[in-house]
Amino acid sequence: MTYIFDLLRGKPEDSDYKKKPVIVQGITGKFGSVHTKSMIEYGTNIVAGVVPGKGGQKFKGVPIFETVKEAVDSTGAKISIIFVPAKFFLGATKEALDAGIKLHVAIPEHVPIRDTLQLLELTKKNNAIMIGPNTPGVMIPELIKIGIMPASPFKAGNIAVLSKSGTLLYEISDALSEGGFGQAITLGIGGDPINGTRLIDAFDMVKDIPDLAGMVIVGEIGGDAEEVLAQRIIDSNFKKPVVAYIAGRTAPKEKRMGHAGAIVYGNYGSAESKVLMFNKANIPVAKRPIEVPILLAGKLEQSGD
Repeated sequence: MTYIFDLLRGKPEDSDYKKKPVIVQGITGKFGSVHTKSMIEYGTNIVAGVVPGKGGQKFKGVPIFETVKEAVDSTGAKISIIFVPAKFFLGATKEALDAGIKLHVAIPEHVPIRDTLQLLELTKKNNAIMIGPNTPGVMIPELIKIGIMPASPFKAGNIAVLSKSGTLLYEISDALSEGGFGQAITLGIGGDPINGTRLIDAFDMVKDIPDLAGMVIVGEIGGDAEEVLAQRIIDSNFKKPVVAYIAGRTAPKEKRMGHAGAIVYGNYGSAESKVLMFNKANIPVAKRPIEVPILLAGKLEQSGD
């Protein structure tokens, strides 16, 4: 399933191959304006903004529309990045779904869980993807950046990086780049308790990307997303090299650490549980981010790539 890759880059026969149009919901807000400018500078094809009450205006030369439907009708965009406050997120994403948006990159954090659960059902019914809430975004380095991540850590290549942590997504991608491993795609699933795209979903989305050489999983304590993913890797007989890193290995149990989902009860959600399951899947777990490219090089050498 490479659906997300097709949405971001398309296929060579597509008229907008390598320049997929993107709209920004909340383009003139405090965060939306800053990160829209950064995405434009990176080369992302931002074609429209949506801000009720500001239709007809422009931001950095980008036309602003009153509704997502107007923006989609004018541009044909299938991708939206959403910067609206959490309390407006449900309505904004419903509007985007109704307008035909297929990839929703949800930046706001602390979205009410009931809203996210409702949107999970709606995105599934609409054959759409929601990344986040509370995601740093998704990117194909040196081609398209949809999110709030800095540009410098990322280099084009053939390694997929899937992360529960935004900051570690940057740090580990930087270590990979410095070690000579560019990235085919990087995706932060988001730090809220409920994710529109889980680690296992992200794996299924990218595992068949053409020319993919390997994968890095950046997990953290709390929940069982890493264990579930490790089992999927075993069950799917995925043969390409995979390396992992788990944040929070020294964190005290039963205390929330950073993200709402990063909490350990007994052995559930513990670093030990995750490392054990990754080991079962023949996935080495780095103790420090800088070790990730070293372990990946070793795995690639073992595989003969």
